[in-house]
Amino acid sequence: MRLIERRIGLLFAGFLLCFLVIVSRAFWLQGVQGAKLSAEAISQQTESVTVPGLRGNVLDRSGNLLAASEDAATIYATPYQVKDKPKAAKEIAAILKLKQKEVLEALSEESGFAYIAHKVPLTTATKVEKLKIEGIGLLPDSRRVYPQGEMAGQVLGVVGSENQGLTGIEQGEQSVLAGSDGEERIVRDALGDPIRLETAKPAKDGESIQLTIDPVIQQETEAALAGVGEKYSPKGATAIVVDPRTSEILAMANWPPVNPGEFEEATNEELMNQATGLNYEPGSTFKAFTVAAALEEKLVTPSTEFTLPPSIRVADRTIKDAEERGTENMTVAQILAKSSNVGAVTIGLKVGATSFSRWIEKFGFGKQTGIQFPNEQLGIVPKLSQYSGSTMGNLPIGQGLAVTPIQMVAAYTAIANGGMLRPPQLIKRIGETPVHEPKGTRMIKPQTAAQIREMLEGVLAAGGTASEVTVPGYTLAGKTGTAQVAENGGYSETKYIASFIGFAPAQNPQLLAAVIVNQPQGEIYGGSVAAPAFGKIAEFALPYLGVPQE
Repeated sequence: MRLIERRIGLLFAGFLLCFLVIVSRAFWLQGVQGAKLSAEAISQQTESVTVPGLRGNVLDRSGNLLAASEDAATIYATPYQVKDKPKAAKEIAAILKLKQKEVLEALSEESGFAYIAHKVPLTTATKVEKLKIEGIGLLPDSRRVYPQGEMAGQVLGVVGSENQGLTGIEQGEQSVLAGSDGEERIVRDALGDPIRLETAKPAKDGESIQLTIDPVIQQETEAALAGVGEKYSPKGATAIVVDPRTSEILAMANWPPVNPGEFEEATNEELMNQATGLNYEPGSTFKAFTVAAALEEKLVTPSTEFTLPPSIRVADRTIKDAEERGTENMTVAQILAKSSNVGAVTIGLKVGATSFSRWIEKFGFGKQTGIQFPNEQLGIVPKLSQYSGSTMGNLPIGQGLAVTPIQMVAAYTAIANGGMLRPPQLIKRIGETPVHEPKGTRMIKPQTAAQIREMLEGVLAAGGTASEVTVPGYTLAGKTGTAQVAENGGYSETKYIASFIGFAPAQNPQLLAAVIVNQPQGEIYGGSVAAPAFGKIAEFALPYLGVPQE
């Protein structure tokens, strides 16, 4: 009996011990390691996938797409899972239009992960997926597309591999255009098959931006620049077209053009928007501001006459006109129409260094215009304290300082619109919010602006430096410029900047355009290189905009 009781006691003790072990193990698993094991289970049953937020669209003023984002995919490999690597590389390369050797190198990576291609269109990525090659997978991505190709390429700018803007509007409006990525979780069953999709964080798309650019005028402006490029093979060229009444930019073109969707081989110089990034000496186009300063200071009138010798000496510099002549009497209006260097320096000396420096600053040179565009250059303007004895022999004729094309356009727009200087407008709307027209500041009196406009008509009249440029039914006004390129502390004898800035109708301007050609070959003068391109733009744009003939 005692033996039986002892055995029952030992059996009970054994069961109790097992029970205690089980309870302890359960407590350990659930209480101590429960959170860890739960997390491991979840990690084995779920997979987190980044869902990219699409960048906002960029539109022209008519609502046409200039830049947009679309869903895409990144093709990746888990190399050790790919069994027949040469065969897989051949099939994938054929679909993605890549070199088979490059794909094979990715599949031969010793690491457990390798990218094969980024930003692949979904239609193409689906073809790769249908190959059902073990070890090849797809990740969600997005890609930037430019439906208009090269149109306004440097203005729009380019986007990098991480969907960040690198240049142009894409860079300048990154905070507006950029979306925010979301996250989705794929939940799998015990066999690893997906059973549901959970949104952990929704993706957010960026806002759209509408530019002021008119697509038709942009096309015509780019065509005019292409003609200049073909004929004169310059280092570069840019053209800007503006409505001077609102300062809205209707076209901003660069030559040579760049397709922002295929920019990998483009240099930084080719990607630069010359309209805002080119520093150059303006030459004779600057003389309009020399005359404006003298008019505002009440030192001259358009009919004030000067007796001009063949040359004038300022300190150690002797200035002559472009064409040899004897002593001649010229009015202020004739000095501007004939682009006399001697006459412009004579007028500048009357203004004096102190006042001239103040007027340069007032016209907006040496500072940003306020255009909604990144990395706008300031130009290079000497301070009054930096003037030398010969400075006033240089500045009145547009030498000894550097400006940007957009600065010149802004200052000429003020002349065209009655004397108000406003920031040029490139963005019309951000999301659903219109960008309000800036008030601007008065630069010169309306009477002064009207006088300059009338004098600039003479540039395109008989005897002017652009007399061959006409548009039937409209009176044009403007100014030519031919400037030597500054280099090595002096001026090149073979490199020039040819430019023309003009507007129409002359006394009621509704269109203003600037054409700047950097180092043309063969011809060098603004009147023969740049002015005809202005004429082509104006001949199309004036009737297109419904500007009535005079």
